[in-house]
Amino acid sequence: MTATTTPATRGRLRMMLEMIRFSHTIFALPFAALALLMALRIPEADGSAASVGWIEALALLLCMVFARSTAMAFNRLVDSRIDAANPRTAGRHLPAGLLSRREVTVFAIACAVGFVLACALFLPNWIPLAGALPVLAFLCGYSLAKRFTSAAHLWLGIALSLAPICVWLAVRGESFLEDPAELWPAVILAAAVALWVTGFDIIYACQDESFDRRAGLRSIPARLGTAGALRLAAVCHGAMVVGLLLLPWIEDGLGWATVYYVALALIAALLLYEHSLVRPDDLERVNTAFFHVNATISIVILVAAGIDSYLV
Repeated sequence: MTATTTPATRGRLRMMLEMIRFSHTIFALPFAALALLMALRIPEADGSAASVGWIEALALLLCMVFARSTAMAFNRLVDSRIDAANPRTAGRHLPAGLLSRREVTVFAIACAVGFVLACALFLPNWIPLAGALPVLAFLCGYSLAKRFTSAAHLWLGIALSLAPICVWLAVRGESFLEDPAELWPAVILAAAVALWVTGFDIIYACQDESFDRRAGLRSIPARLGTAGALRLAAVCHGAMVVGLLLLPWIEDGLGWATVYYVALALIAALLLYEHSLVRPDDLERVNTAFFHVNATISIVILVAAGIDSYLV
């Protein structure tokens, strides 16, 4: 019995992870890790070095995975009818009948519970647990945003930008209450992440410009057209580079070395390459721009900051 059911169960789990594009967790995870590196470089109030135990490190990882998985599963549930009507997305797991709504609902609830429990691992730091449900509500709210606002792309950007701020609060606890300026590095990093995600989500949404208009959905491409949307995405990515350029100057204690600026130049080049892949009359390479280039960008910034943390 076990020999026949186990492969089936594994197959369903594999499809569930494919449905939520689990591998794309890599987009936000490096920026969360970068926030962790920054937070640990600021001494505690008594002058001692900040540190994170293995339980907190595990909790951070679990929070990232569970939060994103909850939001993606919720997105697939509420968008299943829209996905079924869109030729580009009709083959997704729910519209195609590969997974049932009940299975995805159970998965979403399980991930939400897992996220809350992971937040509880930070106790006696009460901030992560207190913010667990509001954060989940905001993350899931993105899935409904396109129905009433063209700023849905910015909503997604802010949703992912919560990662570095939440990491900072989980590691630093209530120390920001005594010195609010301590939060600025995390806020600047979060702003850069929000601009980055907003930009590449606008690019990705250009594929659905015509469908969004017919379906009455609000998106930047549906509002501005593909050409206007691509220009706005470029502005967002330019602003992201400026934010990352300013980041080392926000807090003198960061003291980042030359490696970071070399990596930032590489990121700017990658963003230029990303925009060279897509044109209003040619969106064939959107997936390359969206997945491969952006995954590389997030890894580059983490590796560079990690190296600098040892050089300084």
